[in-house]
Amino acid sequence: MTGAEQAKYHRIPTDESEAQTLASADLDGIKSHRFEDVPGVRRHLVRKSTKGQVVHVGKDHQETSIRSQKKDRTPHEVFVELNELIMDKNQEMQWRETARWIKFEEDVEEETDRWGKPHVASLSFRSLLELRKTISHGAVLLDLDQKTLPGIAHQVVEQMIISDQIKAEDRANVLRALLLKHSHPSDEKEHSHNPFPRNISAASLGSMLPHHHSSNHIHQPEPSVTEPLMGSASLKESTPNIGMHRSKSKHELKLLEKIPENAEATVVLVGDVKYCSVDFLEQPTMAFVRLQEAQELDSVLEVPVPVRFIFVLLGPSSTNMDYHQIGRSISTLMSDKHFHESAYLADDRQDLLNAINGFLDCSIVLPPSEMGGEELLHSVSRFQKEMLRKREEQGALLSLLSPGKPGDDPLQRTGRPFGGLIRDVKRRYPKYASDFKDALNAQCAAAVIFIYFAALSPAITFGGLLGEKTEGLIGVSELIVATALQGILFCLLGAQPLLVVGFSGPLLVFEEAFYSFCKGNGVEYLTGRVWIGFWLIIIVVMMVALEGSFLVRFVSRFTQEIFSCLISLIFIFETFSKIGKIFVEHPLQRCSSGNSTAENSTMENSPLELEPNTALLSLVLMSGTFFIAFYLRKFKNSAFFPGKLRRIIGDFGVPIAILIMVLVDYSIRDTYTQKLSVPSGFSVTSPEKRGWVINPLGMDTPFPIWMMFGSMLPALLVFILIFMETQITTLIVSKKERMLVKGSGFHLDLLVIVVLGGTSALFGLPWMAAATVRSVTHANALTVMSKAVAPGDKPRIQEVKEQRVTGLLVAILVGLSIVIGDLLRQIPIAVLFGIFLYMGVMSLNGIQFTERLMLLLMPPKYHPDHTYVRKVKTLRMHLYTLIQLVCLASLWAVMSTVASLAFPFVLILTVPVKMFLLSRIFTTREMQCLDSDDAEPIFDEREVHDEYSEMHMPV
Repeated sequence: MTGAEQAKYHRIPTDESEAQTLASADLDGIKSHRFEDVPGVRRHLVRKSTKGQVVHVGKDHQETSIRSQKKDRTPHEVFVELNELIMDKNQEMQWRETARWIKFEEDVEEETDRWGKPHVASLSFRSLLELRKTISHGAVLLDLDQKTLPGIAHQVVEQMIISDQIKAEDRANVLRALLLKHSHPSDEKEHSHNPFPRNISAASLGSMLPHHHSSNHIHQPEPSVTEPLMGSASLKESTPNIGMHRSKSKHELKLLEKIPENAEATVVLVGDVKYCSVDFLEQPTMAFVRLQEAQELDSVLEVPVPVRFIFVLLGPSSTNMDYHQIGRSISTLMSDKHFHESAYLADDRQDLLNAINGFLDCSIVLPPSEMGGEELLHSVSRFQKEMLRKREEQGALLSLLSPGKPGDDPLQRTGRPFGGLIRDVKRRYPKYASDFKDALNAQCAAAVIFIYFAALSPAITFGGLLGEKTEGLIGVSELIVATALQGILFCLLGAQPLLVVGFSGPLLVFEEAFYSFCKGNGVEYLTGRVWIGFWLIIIVVMMVALEGSFLVRFVSRFTQEIFSCLISLIFIFETFSKIGKIFVEHPLQRCSSGNSTAENSTMENSPLELEPNTALLSLVLMSGTFFIAFYLRKFKNSAFFPGKLRRIIGDFGVPIAILIMVLVDYSIRDTYTQKLSVPSGFSVTSPEKRGWVINPLGMDTPFPIWMMFGSMLPALLVFILIFMETQITTLIVSKKERMLVKGSGFHLDLLVIVVLGGTSALFGLPWMAAATVRSVTHANALTVMSKAVAPGDKPRIQEVKEQRVTGLLVAILVGLSIVIGDLLRQIPIAVLFGIFLYMGVMSLNGIQFTERLMLLLMPPKYHPDHTYVRKVKTLRMHLYTLIQLVCLASLWAVMSTVASLAFPFVLILTVPVKMFLLSRIFTTREMQCLDSDDAEPIFDEREVHDEYSEMHMPV
């Protein structure tokens, strides 16, 4: 063979057309027996340095050039597709997709040809060892600079020859195998709507196109490189309409939603050549390819995702090797986060082998055993979690040692007066315009309707309670106005507009206690509140000037959970308390005889007349509202109806529940139910007792001077309550897992809320705080879950709609509730009790304290696999829970007695209890485990099912 001929056969193709020409030339060479194996030549055609650089041989076989382009090795998320070599029903060879990985494995069920359920891949230990062996001896091409499948295939074949895996005369056969067409389970359905075949190799497609003529050379019709293996049927297929972009099918669009953005694909091609006309391979041949840049390879994958990695394993049928299991093994490895990151960063073969070793270090080998079921799963899960924890420790240590950007911590002190406040303004206000643009979203509209009822219900319910406890001095009217005005101003001025400003249970306790104090000492209640408001403003200005919000750091999870449970319990207790009061005022009625005066009438002959019963209907309305809202929220995660419809029903669950129960009440006309007490027009609750402006010097009698200064003490108590509830709520809403991007402002929000509340006291309006339950509900309603979730995996937070419009509209609508009073008066008060109960119960979800309370009633073998369960002895964990329960009971006891005015001080005492008492009882490690967040979801919406199940349909 001449040098020119050698160059023709051995030169690496630079584009797709040249690759086809070389492939056809290979075919002609085999037919004429002109190819000769010259080991001295083929061993120096392509060489790869240890750093992944590829050495290319020039046309004269003498000069070499090394491509040292800058390589992008940034790890991406990976989509893996396993293709196996099969013979189709037309007796043609093809690559058939049999499994895929986004995170978990999904297999094609052979009987039904549909996708099975996603599951954790279980691998045989032998297949992993065989995979490691093949990589250690096979061809490894890193940072390959090719853009087409034929170009990649030619370089893979050349490297297989160089590594002595195949003979030179097998070049064309292996090349044809690599360029076979690809088919997928969804193709049959697509072909029924599209007469043109989609999945056909680039080489076969090129062979069906008219050959181009140019002034330099004329091509004669040449056979396809796939013809000898596939037969002539592929040439008989209709030619696709080239030049027109194929629109994505519904199947592709749904699958693309689950694949993370900017993901890159791994194609795994495995199989034996037993289906070929000639069993041409004597031993298995393998190639692991990482492209320099991800490329979209036409018709290879079932979805248009750029391919970065290619794994090829071909071999004879005589070998004792399970190609399918090895393909599953490399696919599972590539879907593993740590391994595919190592694959991106690998410089040579040894880096890949080290990554396999790391994978094996965290894998579990189960010996043959008859044990199965939950016992096996439990033991495996605990063992693997421990192994994974060790793997994560190094990465976690590095992240702790890496310094963060200055200013990342909103609670970091600047050391300058009002430094924290100034930093909050500079951080948040530049994003003010986007707070209105980001609200142009349908989810925000749904949130407005839901949060409106969630805000109106406590305003009316707490207003009624406050009116009872203050004898009408502050009632529903004042609470609605305060909620509207303070809500509007906070949404316009605050740093974290996700907070919902409202009245709360702890403030109700204080108002009742202060009213009793004033009544017992002959002091005007409303005037005393004005002076408390003045002192509140002074206290908050001093606190903000000294950057005192950093004190929230000392409010540990121990105190947060007690406070959160207390608020939830107040919601639940007040609901049943009001229902109990209805039963007292409207006791149950017996069924009476229609002719009771007739002494000779018997019970059998007397028609029964059922009397209307208010209490029973009120209980039905409350329970119905709660259960409809609760189960519609669960319905959002069910398997019924398409995903979008389920989400709409779940998002509007509370308004739907209210509407249904109002219609039920309206349909029962012969039974009285108490309706919402909404004032007619803009008037105070008791016009005969007070007006809209409160005189600081006294309304009826002069206000005592000593009480003007003495109001500083109750002002400090109110400030403690507002500080605790507002800052704890901000901490919960601003958890890093929510991925908020606009930041928050502890100093600015506290200043705005307290100043607004202090000023409102001049008008006889109640002060407010950032209501925990409503704020968390607001944030949840604005949370967007990512659609790019691996099948079988839990959804992740994609973003939270951080904007000011929803809170602003809710506050405005609450204020307009006075205008639409006639409509609101049709809503039974029992329906709002149901919403009250719903918010209280749902807010208990995700609190570790409530979970540990339930563990008190469970045998240890049924305890969940949480850190605080595994790392802390059961009795000591229960002791920690009981101490928290004692603190909660003490708070409730103080709140229910005449000493309720000191309730905020008792709440603050839980901080030193945690810092000084618990630190002497429990070790540091136990405290860290009990304070861990591994069992706490971001919110109580534990979605584990999504519309991806619609894709598991037969095709």
